[in-house]
Amino acid sequence: MFKKPTAALLLGLLALAGCGKLQNDINVPLPVYSAELVVECYLEPGKVPSLAVSTSVPYLGAVIPQIPTDVTVTLTMPNGTQVPLPFQPNYQALIDTVSGVKFHSHIGRTPLVARPGDVFKIDVVDTKGRHVTGTTTMLAPIPIDSLNYKFNDKTGSERKAYFLTNFRDPISLDDCYRLQLHKGNPAKGALLKSPEVDMSVEDRLLNGQPFVLGTSYRFNAGDTVTATLYHIERAFYRFRQSTRDARNANGNPFAQPSAIYSNVQGGVGIFAVLSGTTATKVVR
Repeated sequence: MFKKPTAALLLGLLALAGCGKLQNDINVPLPVYSAELVVECYLEPGKVPSLAVSTSVPYLGAVIPQIPTDVTVTLTMPNGTQVPLPFQPNYQALIDTVSGVKFHSHIGRTPLVARPGDVFKIDVVDTKGRHVTGTTTMLAPIPIDSLNYKFNDKTGSERKAYFLTNFRDPISLDDCYRLQLHKGNPAKGALLKSPEVDMSVEDRLLNGQPFVLGTSYRFNAGDTVTATLYHIERAFYRFRQSTRDARNANGNPFAQPSAIYSNVQGGVGIFAVLSGTTATKVVR
């Protein structure tokens, strides 16, 4: 039998109907944003110098990098020689993010000759008057003393090995390192792929002492593992930490916003020399 609505039910329905009036759209005016030049340059001895130049975008803007075509780049060598880096973008590397090929917008013509203590300068300028400069010093490479692995006590597909990379930190303060472990044959391009392990550490607690950096159980019998240890400037270490914090904070309403640390002036980015040593071991 159908029952008439009670007074309480009618009042509830009227209240729900009136909730629509509580909505009020607010237009928040956003400040005018001035795009900056973003420079990312990693020099490596024996490799042709290259760098990626893009422009920053607003937080709510498109995530596709904007590659300016009117940028002039000059690399100053330790002896004062100025080497122009022509605009020759590698757009394919920008699109294929899993290929492991580093994107560049400008690239030189001859391999870089660099020795510990050498100081390099970068000068980036466009036709709009934006001007970015930076300075970096090549640090002495730190040898890897040993690269070892150990299996867990499991069997079958669950049997995995972890790796330990051993090296000694010099007496000097504020040394920082980046360690990458790649899996695969280095002669077949394994080092161009994404690393299995990529970590950054500082010597604040272990200055002048042996370092042992370990991984989780993630390697199988038959794997060829190459460890690359980069001795990096603290500016590069802080840049990597800030980009990691910014990624973690992006989209997280409970995270503290993180600004990107830069060691260039007039824009955003990083200019560094990668001073590295390698060691390879096959998991038997």
